[in-house]
Amino acid sequence: MKQEDDIFSRLRNGETIRFDDPEYPSLREASFATRALLLQLNRSADPDEIRELLSRITGKEFDRCSAIFPPFHINFGKHTTIGKNVFINFDCVFLDFGGITLDDGVFIAPKVSLLTEGHPVSSCDRHSLTVAPIHIKRNAWIGANATILQGVTIGENAIVAAGAVVTKDVLDNTIVGGIPAKTIRTLS
Repeated sequence: MKQEDDIFSRLRNGETIRFDDPEYPSLREASFATRALLLQLNRSADPDEIRELLSRITGKEFDRCSAIFPPFHINFGKHTTIGKNVFINFDCVFLDFGGITLDDGVFIAPKVSLLTEGHPVSSCDRHSLTVAPIHIKRNAWIGANATILQGVTIGENAIVAAGAVVTKDVLDNTIVGGIPAKTIRTLS
């Protein structure tokens, strides 16, 4: 099988993957490999070690101007891109098979969940995996215990209020809150 046709690429290209797919076990294997690195990361208080481990998890250099406070939970890592001057606070969950991009200057408060993965609504197809990317644009701030669902883009300078569940794109310079999140106001 060609590299561009592997299950990870198929997911990123929008294919729904059934749990009986012959390659499905490779998703779990990759998650367990990431988990081994996370155990080290979550036991560390050394910012340089945390940065090095997160770079290994994502396969991309974690910028020295960015910071993450463990514990941190991610199921794959290789589909996450983190910009410069990004801060990720305690106890965040990233499910990134669909791809997560955090642009420069993004703030992520404690207990935020970024969930690029889901399942079809139909009970006949529910044992399948669907993904869609999450993109959090420059200088956005995601409040404590907020959840961002698959396929959502958070605009530049936007704020997601604590506890919000974001199911749709958020415009630049907008504050959203609630379940599901709705526009509260526009920033000047």
